[in-house]
Amino acid sequence: MKRFFLSLSVSATAALFFFAPALVFAQQTGPAQPSPALTWDQVKARFEAANPALQADALGVDEMKAAEITAFLRPNPTASFTMDQLYPFGSHYDPNIPGTRNRPLSNALTTGSVSYLYERERKRQLRLESAKEGTQIAQSEHINLERNLLFNLRSAFVDTLQAKAVLELAQADLEYYDNIIQISRNRLRAGDIAQIDLDRIELFRVQYEMEIQTAIVNLRTAKIQLLQLLNDRTPVEQFDVTGIFDFTDDLKPLDEFRQIALDERPDLRAALESIVQAQTNHKLAKANGSADPTFSVDSGANPPLDPYVGFNISIPLRIFDRNQGEKKRTQIDIGRTTELSESVRAEVFSDVDSAYVEVESSLALLRPYKAQYKAQALRVRDTVTYSYQHGGASLMDFLNAQSDYRAVQLAYAELVGSYLTATGQLNLAVGREVIQ
Repeated sequence: MKRFFLSLSVSATAALFFFAPALVFAQQTGPAQPSPALTWDQVKARFEAANPALQADALGVDEMKAAEITAFLRPNPTASFTMDQLYPFGSHYDPNIPGTRNRPLSNALTTGSVSYLYERERKRQLRLESAKEGTQIAQSEHINLERNLLFNLRSAFVDTLQAKAVLELAQADLEYYDNIIQISRNRLRAGDIAQIDLDRIELFRVQYEMEIQTAIVNLRTAKIQLLQLLNDRTPVEQFDVTGIFDFTDDLKPLDEFRQIALDERPDLRAALESIVQAQTNHKLAKANGSADPTFSVDSGANPPLDPYVGFNISIPLRIFDRNQGEKKRTQIDIGRTTELSESVRAEVFSDVDSAYVEVESSLALLRPYKAQYKAQALRVRDTVTYSYQHGGASLMDFLNAQSDYRAVQLAYAELVGSYLTATGQLNLAVGREVIQ
């Protein structure tokens, strides 16, 4: 008895030792688990950290900051060294006269000098101010690029939520209709309906199957667009998002959105900053028209050993070139940037007003659907279905009720998607997320 137990234990241990690697391999090669569904805040954070277009533009802002260093650099001093009056064959050497030697450096004149260009009229400070203002413009344009890309991201996120809602609706409708088909088959066996009625009911099922396949394709397409914006290589099957697919009947007055847009729109801020930079560039152009002196000091020695020191100041005579063209161009540029800022301001009001109207229109359509139409469609479908099952309604009435219910539910999902897209457009027009 003990021998048998020992043999059985050894056999079980050997089997476990033999099959353990296979079990581990099976676990490692099993189907990949889907990642947790991402919320809008998580999607937005991943986008800001990984979108290549946004990252490339951020590097452009860093380049502008580096240009500030160059703009504030002082001119380099110039150093020179001169050795003159060299006689390579000797100044007192005569091969016919004994005792003379070749001395090529006997009368050499050595001179060293250092010169420096002194910039007047605050040229360095004005260059630095212009460079910093250019960096501010680049930062505002970077925020504006992020604003537009976030709208595309939000639209793809909403499309994904809408496709998920439509798919869930189609699956629920198919499940409900399959239950009706099973009841109709039981009625056929009981002799309550004819075979032709059951055939027509079963043929109607293909519309639900088509809706499911269309919803699956739309969902995958929306996820692919979202993954592209996130620069994410996660398989579509393992990627998912989650969020509230509904609307809020709370819309602030139009004037409040207009004021927020005037305060927040980065493209308007960039236009106003361009005016300030144009004014600085005009001041710099006038400063560049002034003459900058060059100071130099030199030292040397006359032969045989007679040191000396000298000073020099040179000033260019700005008789013909006084930077007139650049002064005129920068003066015109001030007017041009001012007109452009007014154009952007008008565009801000137009964008806000148009987006506000879209949100109002979506809400006007959604309110009766949520308060009345959805419940009515459900009540009509259930009532006609019950009547048909008990012989109180025709087959055509039953199929029409099913079709009307699906149409109302799909229309509501599309209206919610339109509302969320319109709110995203309003957020884009305002310059920040004012409606979640």
